[in-house]
Amino acid sequence: MSYNNYLDCDAAYSAVCDFPDPTCVVVKHTNPCGVASRADLSEAYRLAVRADPISAFGGIVAFNRPVTAELAATIREFRSPTDGETRMFYEIVVAPAYTPEGLEVLKGKSKTLRILEAAPRPAGGGRVLRQVGGGFLAQEADELRAEQVTFSTVSEAQPTAEQLADLAFAWRVVKHVKSNAIAVAAGGALLGMGSGQPNRVKSTEIALEKAGEAAAGSVLASDAFFPFSWGDSVEKACQAGVKAIAHPGGSIRDQDAVDCCNKYGVVLVTTGVRHFRH
Repeated sequence: MSYNNYLDCDAAYSAVCDFPDPTCVVVKHTNPCGVASRADLSEAYRLAVRADPISAFGGIVAFNRPVTAELAATIREFRSPTDGETRMFYEIVVAPAYTPEGLEVLKGKSKTLRILEAAPRPAGGGRVLRQVGGGFLAQEADELRAEQVTFSTVSEAQPTAEQLADLAFAWRVVKHVKSNAIAVAAGGALLGMGSGQPNRVKSTEIALEKAGEAAAGSVLASDAFFPFSWGDSVEKACQAGVKAIAHPGGSIRDQDAVDCCNKYGVVLVTTGVRHFRH
């Protein structure tokens, strides 16, 4: 286990433990490049990898439920959706438990695969420390979960129950993406994300590009407010077919985002809180 292995594994398991439903999270360079929630964890795994199979290759796979023999076999045999031939390679698989059969199957995938077991992480407080020259910075951990957030509709269009569920899912995902962070999702699966860009427009473009045609009818979550709208992130999302958007709100130009969504008949909700993971 290298320094980066520990960081990536921590990021993956922290993210997957944020989801109440059976979920798979794939992380590369501390960013979730694939996330999906399904009752069938094998299906969740396949959907998570398909979100960005190129980034998933060589990444960390995390589950919030025990790994069974069926799931382990899926992980062991699954081939890259990009060419249908290359078996997916991972550095680490981490989960709260493994059945004896599941562990044996997974051990046969690769001699270099690290298989880790970790206790589920309960929600709670705490502080985050970051080292800077001459000392440390401390802040309260970002522990507010989606079910604790009030999604306030500020657009003329009203969200459906399905859209609200997808917005909550996307809001969970974007919490774990490096800012500027954008997550595009639908049906309990991540379709594309943009991370770590100096401006939110580029993160939005990257997320929509990864989502491709699947962006039509999807939802989008942003970790911080949109400072502009016309010709900016909000309009790009609307033009790509995104049907509902969540952002914290709080900009002096929030009305621009509202007006833009009203122009396209898109739902816009605010959360009143932001993530902004640096």
